Amino acid sequence: MYSDLFAKNDAILVMSGSNRRYFSDFDCSFGCVILTQEKKFLLTDFRYAAAAREKTEGIEVVSTAPDRLYDDVRRILASAKAKNVGFEDEYVSVAANKILKKELADYTLRALGPELSSLRIVKTEEEIAKIRRAQEITETALTKTLSLLKAGVSEKDMSAELAYQFMTLGDGLAFDSIVAFGENSADCHHVAGDRKLERGDIVLFDIGAKYRGYCADMTRTFCFGEPSQKLSDLYLLVLSAQQYVLKHLKAGVTGREADSMAREFFKANGYDSEFGHSLGHGVGIDIHEEPRLSASCDMPLPENAVVTVEPGLYIEGFGGVRIEDLVVVKKDDIENLTNYDKSLII
Repeated sequence: MYSDLFAKNDAILVMSGSNRRYFSDFDCSFGCVILTQEKKFLLTDFRYAAAAREKTEGIEVVSTAPDRLYDDVRRILASAKAKNVGFEDEYVSVAANKILKKELADYTLRALGPELSSLRIVKTEEEIAKIRRAQEITETALTKTLSLLKAGVSEKDMSAELAYQFMTLGDGLAFDSIVAFGENSADCHHVAGDRKLERGDIVLFDIGAKYRGYCADMTRTFCFGEPSQKLSDLYLLVLSAQQYVLKHLKAGVTGREADSMAREFFKANGYDSEFGHSLGHGVGIDIHEEPRLSASCDMPLPENAVVTVEPGLYIEGFGGVRIEDLVVVKKDDIENLTNYDKSLII
């Protein structure tokens, strides 16, 4: 899976939390993973060591502590006869880099950067299964939460209910839920507040559960009651833009091209600045991963990348509409992991 990393490296030192999770299949707030051509090692402290031994396979768990972490790192590197050590320059701060160079002064350090992070772009079938389950939990949680929606409830009420459902059905939230009523839906990353629901309000949910370390992401926009003609027209335009992208998205399309599909669709219908964010992003261990469906991404989408498709239009003082699905990129099309209804009226 990652044998190419050893073309110029004898060992790989993995420090970031997300990459530790990727290579060990275990979450912990302290430690590192060391990869050699023969073995994998997870170094962590007493808080996690016992659980890591119980829950992981194919990796040697080493119990360490902050004051002896690099002693254990050097011991393992020496046993592997390593001389060249790759590390994650994208995740190492200036201060941490100084420590790394000091503690591993006897080794040649090679910055890996994209070589390491790009491994996570193409998902395995096991990873896709976890993301699919996270998405199923997300949809179940939204259905349960919508049953409590009534005039007078607040954004905070709905956000709290979603958090409860995600914790009950899965492993918690993939990110802080966005719950926005009325004019607040024009704020793409609105923080749920005390705004109470009124008849005729836009209701926007941007939510995602987490399951066994993997995230889901979905947005649905509703109207609580009968929508105005302006809202109906706006919603139909966003839905049409998303359907257009979903129909044409496949492996080999670049992130820029995918983003342009929705952007040009909106421009042709009289909207330009109202679509102020990119079309989508990768999802996996982190809620925002590569690849990006944006104007700055010229990378062709590979088969089995998992990405969001989330066009939206936002009008300050009125509200916004965003519709987001989570899809697996395939050779000739996509597999949509999102099965939630796209009706405007609830």
